[in-house]
Amino acid sequence: MKKYLYPIMAGVALLASGCSDSDNDSTPGAETGSGNASVDASAVHAVTSSSLADISTDKAIYAPGEAVKFTCAGIPAGATVRYRQGADVIGESTVSGSTWTWQPPTTDFTGYMVDVYTMADNRTEQILASIAVDVSSDWTHFPRYGFVATFDSSKLPSGVIEDEMAYLNRCHINGVQFQDWHNKHHWPLGGTRDNLLDVYQDIANRDVYTSVVKKYIEVQHQYGMKSMFYNLCFGALSDAESDGVKADWYAFSDQRHSTNDKHSLPSSWKSSIYVLDPANPEWQAYIAERNDEVYANLDFDGFHIDQLGDRGTLYDYYGGKLNLKRGYASFINAMKAAHPDKTLAFNAVSSYGADAIIGTGNVSFCYNEVWSDQAQFYHLRDIIVDNDGYSNNTLRTVFAAYMNYDKADVTTGYMNLPGVVMTDAVMMALGGSHLELGDHMLCREYFPSTALQMTDELKEAMIRYYDFQTAYQNLLRGTSTTSEVSPAVSASGVSVCAWPPRQGYITTYSRDVDGKRVVNLLNFVNIDNLSWRDLDGTREAPQEFTSLPMTITMPRAISKLWVASPDYNGGVAQELPFNQVNGVISFTLPALNYWTMIVIE
Repeated sequence: MKKYLYPIMAGVALLASGCSDSDNDSTPGAETGSGNASVDASAVHAVTSSSLADISTDKAIYAPGEAVKFTCAGIPAGATVRYRQGADVIGESTVSGSTWTWQPPTTDFTGYMVDVYTMADNRTEQILASIAVDVSSDWTHFPRYGFVATFDSSKLPSGVIEDEMAYLNRCHINGVQFQDWHNKHHWPLGGTRDNLLDVYQDIANRDVYTSVVKKYIEVQHQYGMKSMFYNLCFGALSDAESDGVKADWYAFSDQRHSTNDKHSLPSSWKSSIYVLDPANPEWQAYIAERNDEVYANLDFDGFHIDQLGDRGTLYDYYGGKLNLKRGYASFINAMKAAHPDKTLAFNAVSSYGADAIIGTGNVSFCYNEVWSDQAQFYHLRDIIVDNDGYSNNTLRTVFAAYMNYDKADVTTGYMNLPGVVMTDAVMMALGGSHLELGDHMLCREYFPSTALQMTDELKEAMIRYYDFQTAYQNLLRGTSTTSEVSPAVSASGVSVCAWPPRQGYITTYSRDVDGKRVVNLLNFVNIDNLSWRDLDGTREAPQEFTSLPMTITMPRAISKLWVASPDYNGGVAQELPFNQVNGVISFTLPALNYWTMIVIE
């Protein structure tokens, strides 16, 4: 895999090891906030990092009991590899050579941070490389969703698909959506069950090579990723009736079935898409059979189901008013009954039908395509809160959110790093994930669009952010929004507010997780608007802070305070000295760029 460069701040004095645990919950007065605790920094080591070596694992996700294989070139003799769960070191060993294996604990659904370091003059750690590890028996518990959308002859040369998937693996992408891979919406397989076509055309008349689709699935499975095929729940092309689709299965904009509802597409494409009634049992049986042909020939792990948002008032063939939301639920249940061992996801476009979709209990995570009606950062939390309620706090949320949308409409060039990173920081801090990484980065709802590309710096930033989300998934995604708290937080010389974000403020988003208080600092100090979309790709990087004195209210006596950030030191956790007096913790935050996470134990 090619090495991508991302500037890591050098010389930031992040303090580690030696944090006192002498004050605990048995300290007199701790529960009433009158405790008085302090930590002596005399034994701590300063930690610095200037650049990180290229390190990788052989899989994006590991089953409990499965060994992890690491590859990292250029590590000097005598370097140490350290394995952490949160800030707790659970193992260390000396690195010997460029490859080694590790047997993580068998605890299911757990993230780990692994770093390689050397020690200078017995006081200064130099972090050389870092990477996350996810041990989970089911990828949908902590979904990190990617995509692929081009299957033409450009993907045939040896190494093309392998390199693309190596990057997704480095970002721990554990599920991949195949967009626009299919022949027809009502007949997705290219060919028939017993006679596959070598090449066919998608809806835009682009070539699709069956061998390319198969190769993507094969390579993804080698990395432990799952492969999901995309299709609408109710789409048919203009020739559908010749393929067995019946006239009385369609949806109509009038009660006399004279006008089919359709999604218009360019005349140069195969066809516009005509909408059917997703609740029609004959249509459900028809498409389930077509899906059976897909599964019989292509080793897909599930079906990613799409819709088109609120279509207004529609009618069935006999003039009855359609309830699309109920129809979505009926369709999901029929697909699960037809193939119970396959994973299902369903797009809630602008949250349309989310309650019915999630309420089926047959989708494995929440998938929200967000548009201009949910364009503000605060909307992202609102969506997760709603999804938590619909799923009884059991399903995690993935956002299909297209960055730099207007820029992609008028020009070619590059994605804007500050816009992408700020949005990812917010989504990940809230416990969500962002569908954005594939054979390129998404900038449009038409997934094959490559109008905007990633710079090498952005590629490296994505590695750090997905490492961070994976390593600390239990703190970020291991609970629901019901665990939110709002401790009073202050910082010297800068305004701080609790969620929702405000321009000119550091915004905190906090939760109590497994006895720990997790305080996420999100930097909106010089952000000029509060839309996650960064439509024109003009967002600037936030003002950076270093050595920032801070206080946080915490009525219980604490034993440890640590920080980690995807923006510094490869996301490795750093313990900090602190004072706690009368229920207020004071400490110096080493650095804040986009996002820093504080954990109080």
